[in-house]
Amino acid sequence: MLLLALELAPEVFGLGPVRLAAFDAYQRWAPRTRHSAPAVIVAIDDESLRLHGQWPWPRTWLAELVARIAKAGPAAIGIDIVMPEADRLSPGRLPEFVPGMGDDLIQRLARLPSNDAVLARTLQASPIVLGVAGLEVEAPGTRRNVRRVPFRIIGGDPKARVRRFEATLHSAEEIDRVVKGHGLLSVDTERGVVRRVPLVAAVGDALVPAFGIEILRVAAGEPLLTVRAGARGVEAVGVGDLFVPTEPDGSVRVHFARPDPARFISAAEVLTGNVDAQLLERKLVLIGVTALGLSDYQATPVADRMSGVEIHAQLLENIFDADLLARPRVVAWAEAGALFAGGLLLIWLIPRSSPLASVAIYFLMVGAVVTAGVLLYLKGGVLFDAASPSLALGALFTAMLVVTLAETENHRQSLRRQVEHQREQAARLAGELEAARRIQMGSLPHPTTAFPGDTRLDLYAFLEPAREVGGDLYDFFALDHDRLFFLIGDVSGKGLPGSLFMAVSKALYKSAALRGSGPVDTVMREADVEISRDNAEGLFVTMLAGILDARTGVLAYCNAGHEPPYVLPNGDHPLVRLMDGGGPPLCAVDRFPYVASTRRLMPGDTICLVTDGVLEAMSPKAEAYGRNRFEALLEKVGRAASVAEVGEAIRLEVRRFADGVEQSDDMAILVLRWNGPTGR
Repeated sequence: MLLLALELAPEVFGLGPVRLAAFDAYQRWAPRTRHSAPAVIVAIDDESLRLHGQWPWPRTWLAELVARIAKAGPAAIGIDIVMPEADRLSPGRLPEFVPGMGDDLIQRLARLPSNDAVLARTLQASPIVLGVAGLEVEAPGTRRNVRRVPFRIIGGDPKARVRRFEATLHSAEEIDRVVKGHGLLSVDTERGVVRRVPLVAAVGDALVPAFGIEILRVAAGEPLLTVRAGARGVEAVGVGDLFVPTEPDGSVRVHFARPDPARFISAAEVLTGNVDAQLLERKLVLIGVTALGLSDYQATPVADRMSGVEIHAQLLENIFDADLLARPRVVAWAEAGALFAGGLLLIWLIPRSSPLASVAIYFLMVGAVVTAGVLLYLKGGVLFDAASPSLALGALFTAMLVVTLAETENHRQSLRRQVEHQREQAARLAGELEAARRIQMGSLPHPTTAFPGDTRLDLYAFLEPAREVGGDLYDFFALDHDRLFFLIGDVSGKGLPGSLFMAVSKALYKSAALRGSGPVDTVMREADVEISRDNAEGLFVTMLAGILDARTGVLAYCNAGHEPPYVLPNGDHPLVRLMDGGGPPLCAVDRFPYVASTRRLMPGDTICLVTDGVLEAMSPKAEAYGRNRFEALLEKVGRAASVAEVGEAIRLEVRRFADGVEQSDDMAILVLRWNGPTGR
């Protein structure tokens, strides 16, 4: 709302100069082109003063100048010179300046007509308009009462809205009373620049026409001027059938062309008779002083210095060509509408766009507003203020961008804090998982320390979780001097949940095995009951457990859904897969009656147990390692290999097969060899 108020009333917020500068920029960039030349300026210029002496001239010379112009048949002559005092160079006043004249000469000079009388006779015979100057305060020699130019008023009284002067400065009475018209010469500046000229003003209770419009009235031979007024003020000033639209204060916006020497004819050339009469015939001839130091030069949008008489000539050209500038009331609402629509678009787009895109959007909007202003000026002479909406949109864009960037920065800082917090949590979790891994791996027995000094058995064990911790497990421990209990398992989950369930399963199974030292199938059934008791998540675990009698080589084993073990017999006997003694995974079926199987090992026989992380390892071609490759590897390693060589061969072959593919499941390997009752 503040920006809309700024747009509708920029002067209130001190932005009026910005709007004026924008309007001036149009005219500087594309000044008016002269199409007709109704006005000709006869200039009392530097050359005229050089030939005929300093100013002011004797008014007889001015009379001669007017007479020569009138002889060419102009439509009207406007004199942009105010002569408020009698001519001191009249014959009757010469004795005041030339002492010692004889009485006879003084009397003869007194009988001659004054210069003012000579000028008055000349002016009376021609269609002359004299200029009058409007004054802000009344002073000696000025008038409050002016010779009334007849006006016809249509509508309300315009005097309340038009420019008002307290008094006027006229030429001497002898000259002033004989001419056909009087026009106001005064123009106001806005910030030191002439942009508008009043067509009608008020002095006291009387209306006074502008110099240019009065010249048109006299040239047209019209007896009066028409002023049409409405509720907002003056709407138009008319001469006969010609009506000139105005601002509410009776002024018009001049569409300036650049200063053009073609408008000017030197008074010296007119006085010497060197001017083609056709240049003045049926023209509106303006007489003015343009010599340096004497003319009232003004700044305009197209020139820093332009003589007042040329400004009046440009006004006449504007009226003849219907080329005045205009600023209808609807334009202000169009500017506000453009600002409102652009502002809403910026408010909607900027938060959804990148800074670079936001800048592009803003410049596109400003470009559209400026283009609209330029087109309206070029095509219709309409002054559309492109600067104020652009500045207002710029202020809104800057504010939105600052807010957006601030929000982005706050969001970035928040994200940074979140990332730092997540990193801290990840580091803490990584540390905890590493600790859990160490604990988990530390809970597994080491083959070299499990049975020190017992040469009847050789063991190899390896476990590699797919993540920091996993759900695969193995264990082995002595039940007594001759019996070895071993197991390998795979929890249905992976990661932290699997590792927790793995630890619980391993501990409960070992507890069941040590508590009763019964057959392996009994231990399996008891462990199933214990592990199932507090299994809230419904996890299950495959398990293969066995008891090896190191004295006799008898192996009792029970398989709860696990991959069957392999036996590498010593000698030339084929590879054996122990398929019997099976049942479902633990916790899958309540109180399943697991049954054990037995096999008598020969000295040197090797048992190989793995989890499905070995058989289901994937290659880069998405092929599973599989049982066939595994059995071929065992055959290739041979019976003479040690348990460590067998285990390492499996581990390395699986890694080679995967060739960098991320491990998808935990992998456990347990290799056990019975060397016989007496060992090696």
